[in-house]
Amino acid sequence: MPKLYVLRHGQTVYNLQKRVQGHCDSPLTELGVEQARAAGRWIASERIRFDRMCSSPLGRTLATLDVVREELTAAGMTDLPPVEPVDGLIERCYGEFEGGLQSDVPADLWDPGEALVPYGGEGSVALRERIVATMTDIMGAPDAETVLAVCHGSATLQFKLAWEPLARCPQDVHLGNCCVLVYDYDPEAHTFACERIVNQSV
Repeated sequence: MPKLYVLRHGQTVYNLQKRVQGHCDSPLTELGVEQARAAGRWIASERIRFDRMCSSPLGRTLATLDVVREELTAAGMTDLPPVEPVDGLIERCYGEFEGGLQSDVPADLWDPGEALVPYGGEGSVALRERIVATMTDIMGAPDAETVLAVCHGSATLQFKLAWEPLARCPQDVHLGNCCVLVYDYDPEAHTFACERIVNQSV
């Protein structure tokens, strides 16, 4: 059965400063780089060979994937597929709160429902529909047997929530920086079943 590995990006400067990122960007911290290295080492230890490596087009996800690829190459996995930026994997837009303090957002940062829509942000219903459609499209490619998708906190959460009824592992798990969510994909039913969530200990 095809497998999808969803990887959240490493810690960023904005994460550390408790600022809202969304569509704006922030570089990885030293810890964020180490988290990405830990994720790369875990993937290498599992001997996972990807047919596709997709990423949100934002710098923090692309930088995370670059570090993961360095670790895989160092482990002798040199036949890596090219990096594919995918617009649909981008984080939710937080509207006028982008770049500001997290404490100024009048709702839960990762799961605000529709509270941000009046401020120009993306609601949770729209985000969930977008991220599910994007992941399904990625896995629908003929060469998509084992896929890595580097994504963001809120987007990853909405994808996880969409498929919790089919999950085969505990879902009440913190999605830390560079956590990996492992899904089986049923190409006939177009459904995802989470079988494992791995948080990096760095």
